[in-house]
Amino acid sequence: MWVVIAAVTLLAGGCAGGSSPSPSLGPSLASASQSVGPSPSPSPTPATVRFALDWTPNTDHTGFYVAQSKGWYRDAGITLKILPYGNTAPEALLAAGQADCGISFQDSLTFAVAAGAPIKSVMAILQHEASAIAVLASSPIQRPSELDGKTYAGFGYPNEAPTIKYVIRADGGKGDFRTVTLDSTAYQALYSKQADFTIPFTAWEGVEAQEKGIALRYFKFTDYGFPDFYQVVLACNDDWLSKNADAARRLVAATVQGFEFADQQPDAAAAILIAENPSVFKDNPRLPLDSQRFITQQHLYVDGSGNVGRQTLEQWTGYSSFLYREGLLTDSKGKPLNAPLDYATLFTNDFLP
Repeated sequence: MWVVIAAVTLLAGGCAGGSSPSPSLGPSLASASQSVGPSPSPSPTPATVRFALDWTPNTDHTGFYVAQSKGWYRDAGITLKILPYGNTAPEALLAAGQADCGISFQDSLTFAVAAGAPIKSVMAILQHEASAIAVLASSPIQRPSELDGKTYAGFGYPNEAPTIKYVIRADGGKGDFRTVTLDSTAYQALYSKQADFTIPFTAWEGVEAQEKGIALRYFKFTDYGFPDFYQVVLACNDDWLSKNADAARRLVAATVQGFEFADQQPDAAAAILIAENPSVFKDNPRLPLDSQRFITQQHLYVDGSGNVGRQTLEQWTGYSSFLYREGLLTDSKGKPLNAPLDYATLFTNDFLP
């Protein structure tokens, strides 16, 4: 699931994403659950929220399934209606009013808003980049500058090449490489040595490769001066937010509580994710647990202060302005923007608890 730079160009296309015994919840859960979470009125007005996934259930979504399983949405008066995953990007469903909220990404949301989609991020799910350029650990390639002249197994998104060139040039290279667009088979192309490098989602494909005994060497974007970005966010339709502000606050508060649980109790959270989606993980029941542990170890759910959900203008400006400078942001007619977006309109913290 190349969610990194998995921009869903304009409002079409798809984005990829996807155990353990149920452990004890441990003594810290009670205090965590009491300290943060939804604070609804005694009788909150019931609300049904149509929710769009970006892919089949995976650890990007754990907090939603935790909040569902624990009854935190119910307690907040929220019925979360998870829409069946299809080939239509969540941003397109949100823009068309066919979903109220859904999974998105900083790049995908920026592309969509530039094209006129009335949506914004209401919480960060993964606070940091969780993808990286990867080569086989056995490869003679030791640094990004040595990717010049090599073959990249890609996914067809417009921001792939500019991002890779940035990293290569930051390391002293020219940024010249060949690209073969393979989509989900890009990983296998790397593993079988038919390509020299690709960009896996480290918390999923990276974990999966490790489980298979495939050792990878990573070049993280931020290690070469590339701006950090929100890998995964919760986005909602602007009109729905304005008409359902109280329900939105209750939705976000319960969701934050779910992801706090996932951060503090990764084994228990993975067990819930599997229990809520048993058919999804029948072929690899261990992957959700290993992924959940990886996310917690890498502090992907929390910011530098340990907060779940919070976003900053600085981080939204960094990566989204890179997309603008590269000429990748286009309007509803497909023409490059002639002025940058107001990056403050791409997100809000107003609905966080």
